[in-house]
Amino acid sequence: MNGLSLPPLNIPALLRRYDLRPSRGLGQNFLQENATLQKIVSAAELGPVDDVLEIGPGLGSLTRYLALSARSVTAVELDRKLFPALESVLAPYKNVRLVQGDILKLDPAQLMKTPGYIVVANIPYYITSMVIRHLLEAEQRPSRVVLTVQKEVAERICAVPGKMSLLALSVQVYGKPAIGLTLPAEAFYPAPKVDSAVLTIEVYLQPNLPTDRLDLFFKLIKAGFSQKRKTLRNAISGGLRIAPVEAEEMLSAAGIDPRRRAETLSLEEWGNLVQEFKT
Repeated sequence: MNGLSLPPLNIPALLRRYDLRPSRGLGQNFLQENATLQKIVSAAELGPVDDVLEIGPGLGSLTRYLALSARSVTAVELDRKLFPALESVLAPYKNVRLVQGDILKLDPAQLMKTPGYIVVANIPYYITSMVIRHLLEAEQRPSRVVLTVQKEVAERICAVPGKMSLLALSVQVYGKPAIGLTLPAEAFYPAPKVDSAVLTIEVYLQPNLPTDRLDLFFKLIKAGFSQKRKTLRNAISGGLRIAPVEAEEMLSAAGIDPRRRAETLSLEEWGNLVQEFKT
């Protein structure tokens, strides 16, 4: 970023000027602390040839810094009421394109015409997993995703065998996640009641499993985690509606003890199970 710093946005004053109130229903907590904004941009490792897809620009505080560092920024905002303020804040930045819409209903390949783009997002906690899957399963996938999310969600995504979850596997099959930094509540206005973290996902050129087996992978892990207290033998049997003996044979053929539970398996072990599954 070449050490560039911008005058901080006065979020409360901006909200008053445009007669706006943060929407609790949309999970609106606006980033306002300059030091935090700069750290998020640093985590994105942007260069002058990078194109950025920003989800949830809010009032544009982070968008300004992204615009200084990247070739272009496409900012997708759901809340139509924010646009007068957002357009005013971003008027000086000619490399920013604003799009009003729901990212879950938009095709990333239509938004971003060049491969290898970078996603930066401050999104409501309740849509975190849906947004990640939407981006990583798109025809045109990003090379890096930088998300400001609930700290607990970030930790779940970075889980290792023993504490694995559906969310962790859904992300780790596509890329390598890591928590870059935690954010204080006062970095936002209004301050959230939960701790936040910046999660970086380095997206693999190809998923960890053959693309023609990904649907089966998601079917299997969903079955495995459908009844977490049950053994894999019983969870997969119930989830896939197959005989327990059939589930046991598949697990044993993949080198997995049928008495284990879903959260103990590694991504590699799930991959082995996918290969053994009889379609």
